[in-house]
Amino acid sequence: MSGLVIVGADGSASSLGAVEAAAREARWRDAGLRIVHAFHWPVARMPLWQALPMPAEGEIRKMSEGLLAEAVERARTVAPSVDVTDAVVVGEPVTVLEAQSRAAELVVVGSRGMGGFVGLLVGSTAVHLAAHGRCPVLVVRDRSESTGPIVLAVDGSQAGAAAVDFAFAEAALRGVGLVALHAWTTWNAPMPPPQDPVEPYASGPGMLAQAEERLLAEALAGHRERYPDVPVELRVTRGGTREALIEASGTAPLLVVGARGRGGFAGLLLGSVSQAVLHHAHCPVAVVHQPGAR
Repeated sequence: MSGLVIVGADGSASSLGAVEAAAREARWRDAGLRIVHAFHWPVARMPLWQALPMPAEGEIRKMSEGLLAEAVERARTVAPSVDVTDAVVVGEPVTVLEAQSRAAELVVVGSRGMGGFVGLLVGSTAVHLAAHGRCPVLVVRDRSESTGPIVLAVDGSQAGAAAVDFAFAEAALRGVGLVALHAWTTWNAPMPPPQDPVEPYASGPGMLAQAEERLLAEALAGHRERYPDVPVELRVTRGGTREALIEASGTAPLLVVGARGRGGFAGLLLGSVSQAVLHHAHCPVAVVHQPGAR
């Protein structure tokens, strides 16, 4: 066994789906699985004489242990060979899971938990961890598993290189193919070197498209040789990145994105494309940070 997969459990159907996904990830990686439940004492913003009676700590721990037992049973049903441990930790779920991510190779959460507002596609815990997690974060959606290829968002930035590494390794673990998708417009495409000293910003027919195709090929350089058993489709499309990725996610088992791309504002931990696919993708989303980016 080498490594550890962490999954957050709160008793919701979404979190139980995340537990199953985390168990599969641990099995593929030959890693251990730790199921974590975090609880915190609610703050009563009312006069003491109007405060409602609060359950005792022992009662809360008993409920926590009960939902963890259900989660552990679910994980062992999916992956009987995986070493499963569990922990009840006092604290805000986002804080607890962020701290747990420091010792993990992957953190898995459901797209929505017990505290989610009706109508929200992704809960605050998932968004926070995608931005602040110290390892790749997998946000699981409530949908049946697809057997199609993983979709990888490629923008050619240095920040996105870690996502490329993750996607190839994940495809190899799952035994599926990979679609490397790069979407571009004249607004986000880097300016090619000038060809005409008189009109330095003029591009010949097809030059931008050719430059974007080269960008995609260069971003994958070396990976196809390292993972010869992973079938790879290179897909370059002209159009909005968000729209292209969301559409491609409809038949994918997983969408992999970098936390920030080449269009991100300095200081943002989660870019606009990553946020968009977290909220609107049709499949689970893995958000991968560049090592040392913090």
